[in-house]
Amino acid sequence: MKTKHIAYILLAAAAVVLATIFFWPKPAKERGTIISSSFIGMDFATAVTGEATAVLPLLPPNADMHDYEPTPQDVITIQKAELFIYIGGESESWVERLLEDNEISSDKTLRLMDFVEPKKEELKEGMEAEEEEGEEDEYDEHIWTSPKNAVRLVNAIRDKLTAMNYADAKTLEINAKRYTDHLEDLDKRFATLVQNAKRKTIIVADRFPFRYFVDEYGLDYYAAFPGCSEQTEPSAATVANLMHRAEETGTTIIFKTESSDGRLARTVAEVTGAQVRVLKSGHNITADDQSSGKRYVDMLEDNYFALSEALN
Repeated sequence: MKTKHIAYILLAAAAVVLATIFFWPKPAKERGTIISSSFIGMDFATAVTGEATAVLPLLPPNADMHDYEPTPQDVITIQKAELFIYIGGESESWVERLLEDNEISSDKTLRLMDFVEPKKEELKEGMEAEEEEGEEDEYDEHIWTSPKNAVRLVNAIRDKLTAMNYADAKTLEINAKRYTDHLEDLDKRFATLVQNAKRKTIIVADRFPFRYFVDEYGLDYYAAFPGCSEQTEPSAATVANLMHRAEETGTTIIFKTESSDGRLARTVAEVTGAQVRVLKSGHNITADDQSSGKRYVDMLEDNYFALSEALN
């Protein structure tokens, strides 16, 4: 009887050990690094984990994701990561090649475009078309510019890290909710701003990575290039169209993106008597924003005030 009792105790102890090995979150010092192909993935994963030092981007500040190609060392970095987060658009076709060649594991990757409804890239009237037409099914990859989409992406990262037992599930849930509450508050503020605005159109004398944002709130827009355009020099017709639209709408603000040199925006503004303001896409972080500790929600706050000026 005593032997049987001891056997039960040993079995119970073994079950506890196995549960600890397979289901208990890893201590911080044992966790691998999370790598993101973009600032957005890094920012959202940092919000969920609460550990800025555990999440690293591949791109340095000010780098353009559209032009990026991984170095052999970058591939090794991804291979060693606990999790690799990427957007999954045309600019990151190199990730799909690595997956197809089995150079990185699909189990350790998270494609963010899988968690939203993607929109086809739009060539709006007056935009500069690409010199060579791309594929018809090319999707706009700037999915995070809608705060509602951003909530979905944060929750997708939370769910993936929870499934991996990366950290305590309750901690991940609390961290994610804190961040998504901020995003949902911004969403409501943007909706109210647009609803009460005098104008419903913005002019962006630049690439236009804000398709998901304007569609979310019912804004119209005119821009120089599509979001992922490789074109950098607008034709005279494109410049003339932007000037005409600025005068037609009576706007006092011409927008540029945070990574742009702003030459085109200044040209349009000077002719129309408008001023130039920055509308931040969060595509990557600038060196100045990084040094001041900006997060994506801070960029949205900046956009709120810029749009308040432009729409009223």
